[in-house]
Amino acid sequence: MNTIEFWFDFGSNYSYLSIMRTQRIRRLAADAGVRVVLKPFLLGPIFKAQGWETSPFVLQAAKGRYVWRDMERQCAKYGLRWRQPSVFPRNGLLAARVALHGEGAAWEFDFCEQVMLANFADDREIGDEAVIRAILAGLGVDSDPIVAAARGDACKAGLRARTAAAQSRGIFGAPTFFVGDEMFWGNDRLEDALALAGR
Repeated sequence: MNTIEFWFDFGSNYSYLSIMRTQRIRRLAADAGVRVVLKPFLLGPIFKAQGWETSPFVLQAAKGRYVWRDMERQCAKYGLRWRQPSVFPRNGLLAARVALHGEGAAWEFDFCEQVMLANFADDREIGDEAVIRAILAGLGVDSDPIVAAARGDACKAGLRARTAAAQSRGIFGAPTFFVGDEMFWGNDRLEDALALAGR
């Protein structure tokens, strides 16, 4: 079975669009005999390597104005809830560690979806441990062992390695999709990645 790797950051607004489409994409992928694998990572170190201290949507005012209007249009197009975050980009560190720890778990995709909704539809602080615990509890998952593992050394090292892998593969933004070594950047390239994976 071919695989689409879906690399994303919880602070990335365009990753929100793709995560919220993942349930549908997973069904299409299954029909095409393709597996979707989530790869949470951190964009911050990649931006820092470019000499940026924050998102280019913050550094470039015109791009920032454009992107928020574009998000309104894209969310309307997909029928998604949308509220511009009062803080951008938000710290997705703990969420990314929890998602990394939960890879392969039954709650993995739902957790990622709920964190994205918290950030980009409900304007909640996803860097707050209480928010992450509430999301896990809402999914019927015991948050204590998961948060403890996410704060552990193994998970910290795992996320650093994951982000280093993103850099070594040439990732410069999120979401990014890989089919083998073929890279697709941006939410609007998700279907192209799926088409290639289904061949």
